[in-house]
Amino acid sequence: MSAIDDKWRQIPWIGNPKDEGAGSQEMTMPDGRGRARDFDNGTIYWTPETGAHEIHGDIRVCRARHRWLGYPLTDELGTPDGVGRFNHFEHGSIYWTPTTGAREVHGAIRDLWASQGWERGPAGYPVSDEFNDPSAAGGRQSHFQRGVIAWDPVQGARFRPGVRID
Repeated sequence: MSAIDDKWRQIPWIGNPKDEGAGSQEMTMPDGRGRARDFDNGTIYWTPETGAHEIHGDIRVCRARHRWLGYPLTDELGTPDGVGRFNHFEHGSIYWTPTTGAREVHGAIRDLWASQGWERGPAGYPVSDEFNDPSAAGGRQSHFQRGVIAWDPVQGARFRPGVRID
């Protein structure tokens, strides 16, 4: 038995392994660090450093677009405000609500957002993934429900409130 099998037994809602037979086996990930197994309702990832954690739904789809986020550090959890869901990963987080969808946030933008209280802070939930900031050379930004968090190498991360983006 593996750590993925142990996790599977803890969360029966994830369903049965996909494609009974060869496809239901644990897969060694291309980086050689971890393993994964797909189930009817999600995927369980494992590394010796992170342990076994599940991802599913829109967060799983978002993570597939942003594999650089690395392995999950948490199972999918509910947010303290009771509205959203999230997973933390080695290099960032993905937050989801029914109205915003699943959005990644990472680096200095995530650090500022966290220091301001995550989704309960002045910015609210992310409504975009991080992208290049056309107004700042080398800058990045993420749109949130009540403004923008932007980062550039000169000013660092800063919240620009006032623009409600839903």
